[in-house]
Amino acid sequence: MGRWVLRLHPQTAEWTPGRNSTVVTEFLLTVFADHPAWGLPLLAVFLGFYLLTLLGNCGMILLICQDRRLHTPMYFFLGHLALVDVCYSSTVVPQALVVLLERGVVLCRARCAAQFFLFTFFASMDCYLLAIMAYDRCVAVCRPLLYAAIVTEKARWALVAAAYAAGFSSALIRTVTAFTLSFCGSNQIDFIFCDLPPLLKLSCGDSYTQEVVIIVFAVLVMPACILVISVSYLFIVLAVVRMRSPRGRAKTFSTCASHLAAVALFFGTLIFMYLRDNAGQSSEADQVVSVLYTAVSPMLNPLIYSLRNKEVKEAVLKSLGRSKVSGRF
Repeated sequence: MGRWVLRLHPQTAEWTPGRNSTVVTEFLLTVFADHPAWGLPLLAVFLGFYLLTLLGNCGMILLICQDRRLHTPMYFFLGHLALVDVCYSSTVVPQALVVLLERGVVLCRARCAAQFFLFTFFASMDCYLLAIMAYDRCVAVCRPLLYAAIVTEKARWALVAAAYAAGFSSALIRTVTAFTLSFCGSNQIDFIFCDLPPLLKLSCGDSYTQEVVIIVFAVLVMPACILVISVSYLFIVLAVVRMRSPRGRAKTFSTCASHLAAVALFFGTLIFMYLRDNAGQSSEADQVVSVLYTAVSPMLNPLIYSLRNKEVKEAVLKSLGRSKVSGRF
């Protein structure tokens, strides 16, 4: 009672000769299958999150492009983070809205693989950009006189290009590796998108090699970025401790606080989801956490950076002033 019924379509599964199981060729994506009454309220919440994500991040990109005071390395990286957040959220949330509206969507293997690739690519980009921004703050605080010489326009583009290349490579290898697995039995994924943990639950046969490759590349992305961020902030703290001016310390911590908040929100949920033992974990708990890093984190990033940032506030007020003046004429 209250549970969605899984029906395998004729094209969804194939019988494997000599095995008492079916090979999955399509996946039935559901969200909170045990609570169908949550469908419409969750649809409204997800839609609100997505619209705020688009408004906040696109607004941030426009501000950075229009206001010359924001044409600095920090906002250059922040603009790319906002762009990646829009793409990242758009990879998952629109499909989740359809799943909630229709109470389940059937995805072919290729479409599921494409979504997994895009999600992995943009999630990796988020990790790399947050690490680059930590390095940028480290250079600004620890080497203020050499900052302009170190973080040049050429260096900025090189760092961002390297992040995109690394994100693309790791996403491609993880996707190819994940989808060389054999999936059999039930084709139901009770999750908001095609992600690795629910896919591994459907895998059958010997998947040791594929899982090792996936884990190695996960380690190269998340823990490596966390290490860069941790080392960068260690140097920042040491530099702040040596400052004699309390005002200088407060200003430095204020500048770094927004980035630390974004890092804690994003990496905290990813660590809970991926760097833990999934045995006996609740599928519903996983879905709630997935909402945090796919919908909530991209939505809150523009708010986090604007609330703690004087330059962004001034740019917003300036932009609003222009719109009022143009409205009079």
